[in-house]
Amino acid sequence: MLNQCPEAEAASFEPPPDAVGFYSDSLKLLNTWDIPYLLSGTYALTCHTGVVRPTKDIDVFCKPGDAPRLLAKFKAEGYRVSVEDDRWIAKVWSGDHFFDVIFNMSSASVPITDAWFTEVFTAEIYGSQVRLTPPTEFIVSKAFIQDRYRYDGADVAHTILRQHAQIDWQRLLSLMELYWEVLLLHILNFRFIYPTERDLIPRWLFDVLIERIQAQAELPPAAVPVCRGRLFSPRDYLVDISEWGFADLVGKGLDEKHERHT
Repeated sequence: MLNQCPEAEAASFEPPPDAVGFYSDSLKLLNTWDIPYLLSGTYALTCHTGVVRPTKDIDVFCKPGDAPRLLAKFKAEGYRVSVEDDRWIAKVWSGDHFFDVIFNMSSASVPITDAWFTEVFTAEIYGSQVRLTPPTEFIVSKAFIQDRYRYDGADVAHTILRQHAQIDWQRLLSLMELYWEVLLLHILNFRFIYPTERDLIPRWLFDVLIERIQAQAELPPAAVPVCRGRLFSPRDYLVDISEWGFADLVGKGLDEKHERHT
C-alpha cells in the first residue's frame, strides 16, 4: 500500500543554504539509479508523528550489499566519499557538507534488508519523490539510541502513538528478537507515558515479553560477565570494558572520537 506523507512535505527543514543544492542534486541522482534507498531521520519522524524538528542533513538507508555501489556512483559523479565504519556507516561529501549512508544499525546487528522496502511511505523532499523508512523499521532505528547526550525514546513513543495501526508488531518482535528486553523497555515506557492508550500495543506482545522475563528470572546468571550498555552508548559504558573487566558485546573500537550514533 502506498502511503503519501504530506506532513513531511510541508515541514520546514533548515539545512545551511549552500547545502540545499547538494541534497537536492543527491536525491535526484539516487532516483535515477537502480539502487533502493530510504530517507530516514527527521523526515521519517515528521511523516509518522507530525513532529517537526530542525535538521541540517539527510540520512540515507540502503542495504549493506548496495552501499558500495551507491558510494561508487557518487564518487563517479565527482563527490568525495568516506567510510566511517565498515560495519554500518559511510558519508558522501560536497565541500564541508555531507549526508550519511547507513546500511546497518550502529548499536546492533540489524542490517537494512529487502523487507525494509515492503511498505511504501513517500514524501516530496527537496523537489524529489522519496521513500521514507516505514514505522516498524523506524522504531528499530531509534530503539538503541539512549545515552547522556541523546535519547530517542520519545520518538519511539510518538511513533507507536500515531502509527500503531501501521506497525507490523510480529515483524517488530522478530527484528528485536535478540534484544527483546529493549523492546519491552520501550513498551513499558509507552505504557507509563500514555496510561490511557495502553491498548494500542497488542496484548499478546506484552504477554509474550512478560513471560520471557518471568522465565529468565528462574535462570542462573551467565558465566561470562557481559556489559551490553554500549548498545545504547559507546561512551557512557566505556569504563566497564576498559577497566572493569566486562566483555564488550558491541565490539566497537575504544577511540571515542570515532564513535557515532544514527
